[in-house]
Parts: sequence; C-alpha cells; structure tokens
Amino acid sequence: MKKVMTTLCSLLVALFVAAPLHADVSSEAKASKSKHKTEKSEKDEEAEARAQQESDLYDEGSDALDDNDYSRAIQTFRDVVKLRGEHQDAAMYWLAYAQNKNGNRSDALSTVLEFQKAFPKSRWMEDVKVLEVELRQSAGQHIEPSHVVDEDVKIMALQGLMNNDPERGTTVIEGIINDPHQSAKLKDKAIFLLSQYGGGKSADLLGKLARDHSHPDLQERALRYLGIMGGEQSRRLLAEVYQSSSDMDVKRSILKSFMISGDRAHLLALAKTEPNPDLRAEAVQQLGIAGGRNELADLYANESSIEVKKKILQAMFIGGSVDKLSEIARTERILELRLTAIKNLGLTGGSRTGELLVSIYETDTNNDVRHAVINALFLQSNAKALISLARKERDPDLKKSIISKLSIMGSKEAAEYLMEFLKD
Repeated sequence: MKKVMTTLCSLLVALFVAAPLHADVSSEAKASKSKHKTEKSEKDEEAEARAQQESDLYDEGSDALDDNDYSRAIQTFRDVVKLRGEHQDAAMYWLAYAQNKNGNRSDALSTVLEFQKAFPKSRWMEDVKVLEVELRQSAGQHIEPSHVVDEDVKIMALQGLMNNDPERGTTVIEGIINDPHQSAKLKDKAIFLLSQYGGGKSADLLGKLARDHSHPDLQERALRYLGIMGGEQSRRLLAEVYQSSSDMDVKRSILKSFMISGDRAHLLALAKTEPNPDLRAEAVQQLGIAGGRNELADLYANESSIEVKKKILQAMFIGGSVDKLSEIARTERILELRLTAIKNLGLTGGSRTGELLVSIYETDTNNDVRHAVINALFLQSNAKALISLARKERDPDLKKSIISKLSIMGSKEAAEYLMEFLKD
C-alpha cells in the first residue's frame, strides 16, 4: 500500500511540474497560428487591392480608346501589363492596337510578337493575328494566304493581296475555290472578294462560277454577289444565266439578285413573259420588294390571270402601294380581287389606310366587302375605327362581327366600348 501511495505522489508531482510547460507550448502555438492568419489576411488584402488597381487601370485604358486618346491608352495599358494580373493578355492586345492607331506600327508589331510568345493559348490570339496581318500589310509586306492557317487571318491576307495585286489574288482565290479541303466559309468570302474587284480576271472567274451548274453552292454564291455588286455588266451576266438555265432554284436566285441590284426592268420583263407561273409570281414579288410601284400597276392592268393578279396585290402591299390598292379595292369588278386588295390594305396598317377602309365600308353596300373591311381593321388593331362602325351599324350580322373582333383585341378602348354596349 505504501508503495502505491508513493507512486501516486510521484505522478502528481510530475504533472504539477509539467503543467506550466504545456501551457507555455500551447500559448506559443496559438500565437504562431494567429500571426500566420494575420500575415495571410494582409496578403489577401494586398492581392485584392492589386486586382482592383488593375481593373481600374484597364477601365481607364478602355475609356482612353473610346476618346481616341491613344497616347494615354498606350501608357495605361502598359501599366496594366506590368501588374501581370488577369487582364494582362487583353491589355497587351489593346496596347498593340493603340500603338498602331497612334502611328507606332513597329512598336505595335513588337507587342504583337511578344504577345504570341507569352500567351499562346489566349482567347485574344485570333484578334492579335488579324492585327499582325493588318500591320504587315500596311507596311507593304505581302502575306501569302497559303501560309496562313487561321481562316479569318487568311481572308485578311487575301484582301490585302487583292488590293495590291488583283490578278495574282484571283489566282489564289481560284485555287481556294477548287480545293475540296477548304471550308464553305472561306470559299464564300473568297467569292465575295472577287465581286469587289469586278474587272479583268476577277470578273472572268466570277462569271465562270455563275455559269457553273456542276457546283450549285458556288454558283448560288456567285449569283448572289453579282446582285450585290450591281452594274450593267453584272445584270447582263445574270440575264444570260437566267435564259440558259433550266434549274428553278438558279432562276429564283437570279430573280432575288435582280431585286438586290435594283434591276426592275428585268424583273418587269420576266413578270410579263416568263411562261412558268411560279417564276412569274416570284418576279412579281421581287418587283414589289424592289419598290416597283409603277411597274406593278402596269402589270396589274395587263394581267388576265386572277392568281397572278393576287400576287401583284401582295407585291403592292410589300411595296407600300397604298393608293393603287385603295383604287382597286373601290373599283375592281372581280369581287375576289377587291377582297384581296382590302385585306392587303389592312396589312399595310397606319391611320391613313384605316380612314380609307372606313370610307370603303361606308360607301360599299356589299356585305362581303364590309366583312372584309372589318377583318382588315382587326388586322391593323384599329379599335377606334371598329368602335366608330359599331356605333352606326344597324345590321345584326355585321354588328356581331365587329363586336366579336373587339372582344379579342385586348384593347382598353375596346373594353370600355364593350362595357357600354352591355349596359344598353
């Protein structure tokens, strides 16, 4: 027993002696941890302040670009680059852009080359490559499109080549068009470039593509760009291809190109003489889009087919021929065509057509015509005109038609009239 008590006393003494030592160690650990947290917090605050500074500088540089103050933009974006933050790659691109705008092309090119080494995977890389081509071409360097991989950059190189040496550029474009491995996008841009340089070898190649029925996609693009290019030579070529082709899609493409180029003479001639009724109707429609109001009036007067006349009325609506539509709505002997003219007046919209429609309703006693006017006013959401007609109308069938239209218009004015009507 004595031995046990002695052992316990020894343990208590040891614990008593060790306790202060343990407390000191624990305090030191807490102090160290607290110091580490403080240091980390200070670093976080410093990083946050640095990021905010970078963001503010980047915004300042962007404002300088907006103000065309390129000297200030250059200095500001240089400061952003030095901070090496998340905007570093974007700032380097805008630095090169501002240097170029400021006339410092050699500095801009150096910045571009430095960017490509520092940020090979940046999302700004494509913009940088385009800028590089622009810089080199402005310095008189020829960029071989075949040596460029990026399509957008290749298109820029092609454009530069066409500016400086159209004949050689046309040869390169012909190679791209004939290469089955080149994308449709690149071929489309190449054909567009051909249309912008409409003489010599370029015009010959564009004409060849426009006549080539074996490559319909390329042919369609060539026909479209001939319309955009315009001019007498393009129009003659389009007319030649139209006459020689038996392909309906090709002919429709050419009709659209006539419209784009504003060639109402060819559209009118085809609207009169084209034996295929679908193509004749297409010519009529394109004539309307081209604004051929007088031509459409002439066509309508000389056309015998009711279906084609309906197409002409539709084209008049597209071309905004309100006066002619109003005249036909009043005087046309064939009821079907009068009703079509009234419907197209409704589709035209506007206060003027609303007044014309009300006038037709009040002067024409034909119930079909009056119903057509009600529908036309409904199509143009003209609640005011419909309410005016409803107040005067004594025919139960016509009044019911007007009320039914007002009830689904979602108009406050119509709702107020319907409340008034229900009280009577």
